[in-house]
Amino acid sequence: MKVTRFLALGAVLALAACSKPAATDKPAEAAATPAQPPLVTINGKAISNDLFEAYVKAVTQGKAASELTAEEREQIKEELVRMEVLAQQAEKDGLAKEPDVATRLELTRLNLLQQAAAQKYLKERQPTEAEMRAEFETQLAATPLVEYHARHILVSSQETAQKIIDQLKAGGDFATLAKRFSGDKSTAQKGGDLGWFPPDAMGNKNFADAIGLLKNNEITSTPIQTQYGWHVLQLLGTRDRPPPSFEGVQDQLKRILLSKKYRAYSDELLKTAKIDPPLAHMPAATPAAAPAPTAPAAATPAAPADTAPKTN
Repeated sequence: MKVTRFLALGAVLALAACSKPAATDKPAEAAATPAQPPLVTINGKAISNDLFEAYVKAVTQGKAASELTAEEREQIKEELVRMEVLAQQAEKDGLAKEPDVATRLELTRLNLLQQAAAQKYLKERQPTEAEMRAEFETQLAATPLVEYHARHILVSSQETAQKIIDQLKAGGDFATLAKRFSGDKSTAQKGGDLGWFPPDAMGNKNFADAIGLLKNNEITSTPIQTQYGWHVLQLLGTRDRPPPSFEGVQDQLKRILLSKKYRAYSDELLKTAKIDPPLAHMPAATPAAAPAPTAPAAATPAAPADTAPKTN
């Protein structure tokens, strides 16, 4: 999922602080840098150059305004001005208060703020090589190092799939039935042959589980449902596959670790938030640390016995 993140920041004009120089022989300190004039003002509202730069990057997949021609900059500037003019009119018409618009504005606000929170939190928490190697071992242990060779017949209903299974049990030819009935046109003319693939290639647990339970040349006894429809499966063979190299999956490992770190961060915030009614699956509260055992007070030493010899 590559997603272009765009935070449209409002214009903030920094006012230069003015102070009287002290009556000394020392030269006055340099004045603060004056605020940059706006790109354009529309009905009294200033549009900052920062906002323009952010909009340019959003519509040009990351280019800076300086990388564009003067004509391209002017065209994008006109688009931004049109957006502002229309937005001002929409607010005058009260559209921002309409339930549907207000809801979408709130969702946009939440999305932008949570993205900003993620960027801030993860900026100083980039995965180390040690963390990535540990995650690599974890992922490797959970990954079946096997590939399957199978074929299938995909249909739209469970009833049709069961009828095909019954025909196969009666001696029907799988390839012939695939060419006749399968809705997967990319494999139908190949007799339903899917080639070699790892267990998770189809992105569906039902499919992976069903393939894993079959023996060579065995056909599923019942139809298998996935997001694509109903499948009749036949396993043609299995083989081992080599494990991936650490160097080849570092980008994936980094994404996994960043996701885990941010999830843990949001879990901690959920634990301390006041949510009424509570979520059905709230993260478990972190148990409070047990108080350190208090050292027993030292016993007061008894007064020494009087051992001095008595005198008469």
